[in-house]
Amino acid sequence: MSAEAADREAVTCSRPCTPPQTTWFEFLLDEDLLEKHLQKTSPDPVPVQLVIQFLEQATKPTVNEQNQVQPPADNRRNRTLKLLALKVSAHLRWDLDVLEKGLSIPVLNMLLNELLCVSKVPPGVKHVDLDLSTLPPTTAMAVLIYNRWAIRTIVQSSFPEKQTKPGPHQLNMLNHVQQEKELTENILKVLKEQAEDSIMVLQGVLGIKKDFYIHTMRTLDLLASESCTANGETECSTAGLKISADELHCQVHYDLGAVFFQQGCSDSSCYEKSRDHFLKTKELLLKLDGAALHCRIDEKRLAGYWNACSILTNSSDVSDPQSTSYSQIHSFITSGNFQGLVELFLKDNLTLSLPSHFRQSILREFVQRTQQGDRAVEEVCFKLCICNAVRDALEGQVISVRFKQLLLKPTKDKIDFLLKVCARSFNKDNASENSKSNMAAFLKSLCESLEDPQLVFMVSSHELFMELLKDEERKALVEQMKKRSASVSLCTKPLPSFYDIPASASVNIGQLEHQLILSLDSWRIRQILIELHGMAERQFWKVSSKWEIPPDYIGDILSIKDNVTRDLVYILMAKGLHCSTIKDFPHARQLITACLELVTEFSPKLRQVMLNEMLLLEIRSHEAGVGGSRERPPTDLVSRVRGYLEMRIHAACILGQLLAATCKELPGPKESRRTAKDLWEVVVQVCSVSSQHKRANDGRVSLIKQRESTLGILHRSKFVTFIKKLREPLVLTTLISLFVRLHSIVRDDIVNEVTAEHLSIWPTTLPNLQSVDVEAVAVTVKELVNYALTLNPNNHSWLITQADIYFVTNQYSAALHYYLQAGAVCSDFFSKTVPPDVYTDQVLKRMIKCCSLLNCHTQVAVLCQFLREVDYMTAFKALQEQSGHDAMDSFYDYIWDVTILEYLTHIHHKRGENEKRQIAIKAIGQTELNASNPEEVLQLAAQKRKKKFLQAMAKLYF
Repeated sequence: MSAEAADREAVTCSRPCTPPQTTWFEFLLDEDLLEKHLQKTSPDPVPVQLVIQFLEQATKPTVNEQNQVQPPADNRRNRTLKLLALKVSAHLRWDLDVLEKGLSIPVLNMLLNELLCVSKVPPGVKHVDLDLSTLPPTTAMAVLIYNRWAIRTIVQSSFPEKQTKPGPHQLNMLNHVQQEKELTENILKVLKEQAEDSIMVLQGVLGIKKDFYIHTMRTLDLLASESCTANGETECSTAGLKISADELHCQVHYDLGAVFFQQGCSDSSCYEKSRDHFLKTKELLLKLDGAALHCRIDEKRLAGYWNACSILTNSSDVSDPQSTSYSQIHSFITSGNFQGLVELFLKDNLTLSLPSHFRQSILREFVQRTQQGDRAVEEVCFKLCICNAVRDALEGQVISVRFKQLLLKPTKDKIDFLLKVCARSFNKDNASENSKSNMAAFLKSLCESLEDPQLVFMVSSHELFMELLKDEERKALVEQMKKRSASVSLCTKPLPSFYDIPASASVNIGQLEHQLILSLDSWRIRQILIELHGMAERQFWKVSSKWEIPPDYIGDILSIKDNVTRDLVYILMAKGLHCSTIKDFPHARQLITACLELVTEFSPKLRQVMLNEMLLLEIRSHEAGVGGSRERPPTDLVSRVRGYLEMRIHAACILGQLLAATCKELPGPKESRRTAKDLWEVVVQVCSVSSQHKRANDGRVSLIKQRESTLGILHRSKFVTFIKKLREPLVLTTLISLFVRLHSIVRDDIVNEVTAEHLSIWPTTLPNLQSVDVEAVAVTVKELVNYALTLNPNNHSWLITQADIYFVTNQYSAALHYYLQAGAVCSDFFSKTVPPDVYTDQVLKRMIKCCSLLNCHTQVAVLCQFLREVDYMTAFKALQEQSGHDAMDSFYDYIWDVTILEYLTHIHHKRGENEKRQIAIKAIGQTELNASNPEEVLQLAAQKRKKKFLQAMAKLYF
């Protein structure tokens, strides 16, 4: 071994080795492994994750030999997995806080139902009808845990939930998330319907004074070994973890209090019940004194519930020393004791117990009352505002705008109150250095903002001011005040209004910036920038946050040395791009042209940027001008675009030429095959993968990696981006046709092929099939068809292709939607006959299969008539089915084939379904269906029923 290899091995051996995660099936092989695993300090996976894995494996459906999905088998393996899940929960002592946090509602519902099952809870009997006092302790406890979870889940579901942002899920993952959401909603619906029963069960528990027992891992093992009797009355029911009656009642009172509080929004009397239960909870918590094993109560949340109930039931007593600040504030506001409210805010400035946002919300409530004309609260408004400002100053927070507005018209009384608040809010003996510096800065800022010398003297001569500010700070402030007094004639007359103040430099700058934002004239923008730079040295390209340019250009523009030129180029380009976005093309052209002339003088790179933007502007202007028409672009514009593509995007140019050549010769299949072959080979290469083999040290191939082929002229992602720039329907149809053929070849499923136009021009085989990325082809064809339909949702060929894609991926409802939409767009919503080249026999047979797999058997029978040769065998077989999901006899009016109607009467007579038989007989008896009628009458009757049936189907599936 070389020295280098020895060093590598030594380093590898010295690295800490992460132990492998224990997999779920290992616990099936070793009975003792679970207990050892759970005793670890940091088990991996964690207990709740184990519960999920065990239940997921135990309830996984199976597939039989006929490829039919079967429910999970009731075998020893699955029973053991469910038991393991229960044992993990028992290890967690059935702590619902932990279980609810780690498990979803469907999983926890499954777990607790399994607990009810193993605890021998009588099946088919409502929990409210059970006498828990006569049941074995562990059985009663299982009922109790389930009903506790039921009402807790109802309460939790009433809270607003933050929506998670969707990530880049795969389709099957999105389906799984949607299924779990629907399952959760169904469970919640059932729990809410049974809420009153659950409440009654828990209320009944409060009357039971004996101790309860909860299942442990040992008792669950005893159950598994079938050592218990049928009703669970032996060792299993009393060998569990003992839960005292007080502890159990404490938890139940808390849960009942929470659910009654939640019901209080619709029934205010529930708040009284909630308060009573929370009172009992508090009393029992004191009695337990922290010795609870099973009881888990958030005491801070309990205190919040208690305060809310006290306020909502008007039972709070301000004189009570236990009364909280919240209940006191509510009492002061409702009774009109505003002085008491101000005193409480002053005290809180020392204790800092109330959140700042809560104090601000109280102030906003009073401000709203003053705005509504309540003059009685104006005084408390300014006092609360001052209290909040001092609190913010002490904490180093930004002072509110409302306080600064208050100081625009200061009075002696306001400043006097402000100084009193400062003195009472500041404890000199216990204050930190940070608080001292914050208060000093606040008082200094206050002096600087006041213009009346008398008010300034009030602040500067205050004891707190003298103590907190150093001598040199006070002297400097006094000198500053003297200079200001000498230069400005201060008097006691009221301050002038805003409109009397003469315009200052800052006002002029603001007006010019406003004009700069509004102007679209390049010459005027230049003049404004020259004026602004003469008044202040700033970066005026930052004036508006709406001015945006592509990140690729920012560095070149901001590197311009002359400030005026830099701002002018940035603003002209930003305004030009904005005008282009809103389709104001004349202004966009003027602004970009002015920018082009400007940068031509000093920057060839920026000149090319502007030329490119002008070209893009002309393309967008042409597209907006022609709208949905197919008017050819000007020759000059075409040549400029071609020149740009050849110079910059050579691959896109090649693709464009191949597509154009193929589309040009499409009317002649034989000729177009020659041109289409080149396009086919390029696209196949783009969708191909290259295999790389990695060899291990012993020379064997240990890994095969596949990555996107670098031999294609474009990577697939850039190819898709190129496709999504196309607008021409014929080009899109050609590409769809190509990918549909490629998709059919790589899938190799003759029965379930996707259809499209012009398929005959493409090859039918691939020489190197293994090199094509099947998933890339499937994804691309879906993206391409979706994109095409965004441009023209009424193209029946694209709609049929989209329907086929859904059909071959077993999404039958969506497939039927698009088949019907394809027929609707080419028949004025089925008011005319659907052309036979749209509803071919293949399309109709796929619609029939969709209806059959959706269990809509009567729809199948009706559609069987649409075929050129009526498919009686399929129709009769469908009508024999009794578990249909459609409206059945309501579709009989759409059947015109007398043979099918006669078969219906026979079927209903055989089953004894007289009402449905009469409906079928009535349908046969219509004169227009008489076989003796002329062929024209019979055809007219069939067409009339076809239209009505397809319109009815469209209402169902659109």
